[in-house]
Amino acid sequence: MELRVEGLCKAYGGMAVLQNVSFAAGNGVLEITAPSGTGKTTLLRILMGLERPDSGRITGTEGRRWAAVFQEDRLLEHLDAAGNLRFALGTLPEGTGDLLARLGLDLGDRKAVRNYSGGMKRRLALARALLAEWDLLALDEPFTGLDPENAARCRDLIAGAASERIVLLAGHGSGGGFPVFRLTGQKGS
Repeated sequence: MELRVEGLCKAYGGMAVLQNVSFAAGNGVLEITAPSGTGKTTLLRILMGLERPDSGRITGTEGRRWAAVFQEDRLLEHLDAAGNLRFALGTLPEGTGDLLARLGLDLGDRKAVRNYSGGMKRRLALARALLAEWDLLALDEPFTGLDPENAARCRDLIAGAASERIVLLAGHGSGGGFPVFRLTGQKGS
Protein backbone atom coordinates (compact mmCIF):
# COMPACT_ATOMS: atom_id res chain seq x y z
CA MET A 1 0.00 0.00 0.00
CA GLU A 2 1.21 3.53 -0.72
CA LEU A 3 -0.12 6.96 0.12
CA ARG A 4 1.02 9.71 -2.25
CA VAL A 5 0.64 13.47 -1.80
CA GLU A 6 1.48 15.74 -4.73
CA GLY A 7 1.56 19.54 -4.72
CA LEU A 8 -0.84 19.96 -1.80
CA CYS A 9 -1.70 23.58 -0.95
CA LYS A 10 -3.96 25.08 1.71
CA ALA A 11 -4.54 28.66 2.84
CA TYR A 12 -6.80 30.27 5.42
CA GLY A 13 -7.88 33.86 4.92
CA GLY A 14 -5.18 34.42 2.33
CA MET A 15 -2.45 33.03 4.61
CA ALA A 16 -0.71 30.03 3.02
CA VAL A 17 -0.37 27.15 5.46
CA LEU A 18 0.70 24.31 3.17
CA GLN A 19 2.59 25.15 0.00
CA ASN A 20 3.27 22.51 -2.63
CA VAL A 21 3.62 19.62 -0.15
CA SER A 22 4.64 16.35 -1.80
CA PHE A 23 5.67 13.02 -0.27
CA ALA A 24 4.95 9.30 -0.40
CA ALA A 25 4.42 6.91 2.48
CA GLY A 26 4.46 3.13 2.36
CA ASN A 27 3.83 0.56 5.06
CA GLY A 28 5.43 1.60 8.33
CA VAL A 29 5.69 4.84 10.25
CA LEU A 30 6.45 8.16 8.58
CA GLU A 31 7.10 10.93 11.06
CA ILE A 32 6.04 14.37 9.84
CA THR A 33 8.08 16.94 11.72
CA ALA A 34 7.86 20.72 11.81
CA PRO A 35 7.79 23.50 14.39
CA SER A 36 4.48 24.22 16.10
CA GLY A 37 2.01 26.13 13.98
CA THR A 38 3.34 25.18 10.55
CA GLY A 39 0.59 22.91 9.24
CA LYS A 40 1.07 19.37 10.59
CA THR A 41 -2.47 19.12 11.97
CA THR A 42 -3.91 20.73 8.84
CA LEU A 43 -2.07 18.20 6.68
CA LEU A 44 -3.42 15.25 8.69
CA ARG A 45 -6.97 16.65 8.61
CA ILE A 46 -6.80 17.01 4.82
CA LEU A 47 -5.45 13.49 4.38
CA MET A 48 -8.27 12.07 6.53
CA GLY A 49 -10.86 13.99 4.49
CA LEU A 50 -11.84 16.33 7.34
CA GLU A 51 -10.76 19.39 5.34
CA ARG A 52 -10.34 20.08 1.65
CA PRO A 53 -7.08 21.22 0.11
CA ASP A 54 -7.07 24.28 -2.14
CA SER A 55 -5.09 22.31 -4.72
CA GLY A 56 -2.99 19.21 -5.08
CA ARG A 57 -3.61 15.51 -5.32
CA ILE A 58 -3.84 12.69 -2.77
CA THR A 59 -3.88 9.04 -3.84
CA GLY A 60 -3.91 5.83 -1.85
CA THR A 61 -6.69 6.73 0.57
CA GLU A 62 -9.59 5.58 -1.60
CA GLY A 63 -11.58 2.90 0.20
CA ARG A 64 -9.12 2.87 3.11
CA ARG A 65 -10.17 3.10 6.76
CA TRP A 66 -8.60 5.76 8.97
CA ALA A 67 -8.08 5.75 12.72
CA ALA A 68 -6.64 8.74 14.54
CA VAL A 69 -5.27 10.19 17.72
CA PHE A 70 -6.02 13.90 17.61
CA GLN A 71 -4.23 16.60 19.62
CA GLU A 72 -7.13 16.40 22.07
CA ASP A 73 -7.74 12.97 23.61
CA ARG A 74 -11.50 13.10 22.86
CA LEU A 75 -12.49 10.74 25.65
CA LEU A 76 -15.78 10.51 27.52
CA GLU A 77 -14.71 11.71 30.95
CA HIS A 78 -17.55 10.03 32.91
CA LEU A 79 -16.78 6.55 31.52
CA ASP A 80 -13.97 4.18 32.50
CA ALA A 81 -11.45 2.79 29.99
CA ALA A 82 -13.66 -0.12 28.96
CA GLY A 83 -16.66 2.19 28.52
CA ASN A 84 -14.68 4.56 26.31
CA LEU A 85 -13.42 1.71 24.15
CA ARG A 86 -16.88 0.12 23.84
CA PHE A 87 -18.43 3.48 22.91
CA ALA A 88 -15.89 4.14 20.15
CA LEU A 89 -15.40 0.59 18.86
CA GLY A 90 -18.78 -0.99 19.57
CA THR A 91 -17.11 -3.85 21.45
CA LEU A 92 -13.90 -4.75 23.20
CA PRO A 93 -11.77 -6.42 20.50
CA GLU A 94 -9.73 -9.50 21.28
CA GLY A 95 -6.45 -8.51 22.90
CA THR A 96 -7.81 -5.32 24.48
CA GLY A 97 -6.67 -6.22 27.99
CA ASP A 98 -3.19 -7.16 26.76
CA LEU A 99 -2.78 -3.94 24.77
CA LEU A 100 -3.90 -1.82 27.72
CA ALA A 101 -1.50 -3.68 30.03
CA ARG A 102 1.34 -3.00 27.58
CA LEU A 103 0.40 0.67 27.83
CA GLY A 104 0.39 0.53 31.63
CA LEU A 105 -3.42 0.64 31.90
CA ASP A 106 -5.83 -1.86 33.45
CA LEU A 107 -8.99 -2.91 31.62
CA GLY A 108 -10.57 -3.89 34.95
CA ASP A 109 -10.02 -0.45 36.49
CA ARG A 110 -13.47 1.10 36.90
CA LYS A 111 -12.12 4.60 37.58
CA ALA A 112 -13.74 7.31 35.47
CA VAL A 113 -11.38 8.78 32.88
CA ARG A 114 -11.81 12.24 34.45
CA ASN A 115 -9.65 10.88 37.30
CA TYR A 116 -6.84 9.75 34.96
CA SER A 117 -3.60 11.65 34.63
CA GLY A 118 -2.92 13.38 31.32
CA GLY A 119 -0.51 10.61 30.32
CA MET A 120 -3.06 7.90 31.11
CA LYS A 121 -5.65 9.67 28.96
CA ARG A 122 -3.16 9.94 26.11
CA ARG A 123 -2.34 6.22 26.29
CA LEU A 124 -6.05 5.32 26.31
CA ALA A 125 -6.61 7.50 23.23
CA LEU A 126 -3.75 5.65 21.51
CA ALA A 127 -5.18 2.27 22.55
CA ARG A 128 -8.56 3.23 21.09
CA ALA A 129 -6.95 4.03 17.74
CA LEU A 130 -4.78 0.92 17.68
CA LEU A 131 -7.75 -1.33 18.50
CA ALA A 132 -9.92 0.12 15.71
CA GLU A 133 -10.01 -1.49 12.27
CA TRP A 134 -7.74 0.70 10.17
CA ASP A 135 -5.54 0.79 7.10
CA LEU A 136 -4.13 4.27 7.76
CA LEU A 137 -3.42 5.76 11.17
CA ALA A 138 -2.95 9.48 11.83
CA LEU A 139 -1.24 10.38 15.10
CA ASP A 140 -1.11 14.07 15.99
CA GLU A 141 1.59 14.54 18.63
CA PRO A 142 0.76 11.22 20.33
CA PHE A 143 3.52 11.45 22.96
CA THR A 144 2.32 14.71 24.52
CA GLY A 145 2.26 14.37 28.31
CA LEU A 146 4.10 11.04 28.36
CA ASP A 147 7.22 10.37 30.37
CA PRO A 148 10.16 8.82 28.45
CA GLU A 149 9.34 5.24 29.53
CA ASN A 150 5.70 5.43 28.43
CA ALA A 151 6.63 7.25 25.23
CA ALA A 152 9.04 4.40 24.40
CA ARG A 153 6.29 1.82 25.04
CA CYS A 154 3.96 3.71 22.75
CA ARG A 155 6.61 4.02 20.01
CA ASP A 156 7.16 0.24 20.14
CA LEU A 157 3.45 -0.51 19.87
CA ILE A 158 3.02 1.94 17.00
CA ALA A 159 5.98 0.45 15.12
CA GLY A 160 4.58 -3.06 15.58
CA ALA A 161 1.13 -2.05 14.37
CA ALA A 162 2.59 -0.38 11.28
CA SER A 163 4.36 -3.41 9.83
CA GLU A 164 1.75 -3.84 7.07
CA ARG A 165 -0.10 -0.51 7.30
CA ILE A 166 0.68 3.18 7.03
CA VAL A 167 1.10 5.36 10.11
CA LEU A 168 1.59 9.13 9.83
CA LEU A 169 2.96 10.54 13.06
CA ALA A 170 2.99 14.34 13.35
CA GLY A 171 5.38 15.71 15.94
CA HIS A 172 8.62 17.46 16.71
CA GLY A 173 10.87 14.40 16.44
CA SER A 174 9.99 11.38 18.58
CA GLY A 175 13.46 9.89 18.70
CA GLY A 176 11.88 6.62 17.56
CA GLY A 177 14.15 6.10 14.59
CA PHE A 178 11.24 6.42 12.16
CA PRO A 179 11.72 7.83 8.65
CA VAL A 180 11.08 11.58 8.70
CA PHE A 181 9.38 14.01 6.32
CA ARG A 182 10.19 17.60 7.27
CA LEU A 183 7.20 19.81 6.57
CA THR A 184 7.93 23.41 5.76
CA GLY A 185 5.05 25.80 6.15
CA GLN A 186 4.00 29.22 7.24
CA LYS A 187 3.81 29.94 10.95
CA GLY A 188 0.28 30.50 12.13
CA SER A 189 -1.64 27.39 11.06
